[in-house]
Amino acid sequence: MPDEPLDRRFAGFAWSDDEQSLSAWHRGRTGYPLVDAGMRELWQTGWMHNRVRMIVASFLTKHLLLRWQDGERWFWDTLVDADLANNAAGWQWVAGCGADAAPYSRIFNPVLQGEKFDPDGNYVRRFVPELASLPADAIHQPWTASATVLADAGVRLNQSYPRPMIDHAAARRRALQAFARSRPGNVAEATG
Repeated sequence: MPDEPLDRRFAGFAWSDDEQSLSAWHRGRTGYPLVDAGMRELWQTGWMHNRVRMIVASFLTKHLLLRWQDGERWFWDTLVDADLANNAAGWQWVAGCGADAAPYSRIFNPVLQGEKFDPDGNYVRRFVPELASLPADAIHQPWTASATVLADAGVRLNQSYPRPMIDHAAARRRALQAFARSRPGNVAEATG
């Protein structure tokens, strides 16, 4: 289970081999504050809330089209509560290739997830301290903040904090096309 998808339609899926993107995800430098907070919490504490686990896994597999096995191995090496079956099954669920998988079209929007589950930005402030001085309405998408707001918070995009490594809408379209080719006939709707 940690190596092969239970849904055999994914056996030949054309995953990316982008080591630079994988490294940015490992280090919490994706440019999406909630994803980065989760990955930094994992590295610092060895733990991550289940909601954030789903969001960072969705980002890896759906935004970056990187192998779920890469994420599964990283979690196995960093989680203090790692469990072989739970870890592999969770990754396959998010990637859409498990026994009882989420629809391949379920692609978490990291900005909307942040606004919904961390509305004041306290989680992001804790694990992404370079964004701590941003107001709540900008903390989940600092690239949309005005130059004044960024300057007042001491944030310099692509210097103190990266811009998003990929646009959510473009990544979503690319993922839906790639996954649809691997799963003919599946027309489930995407969620935010």
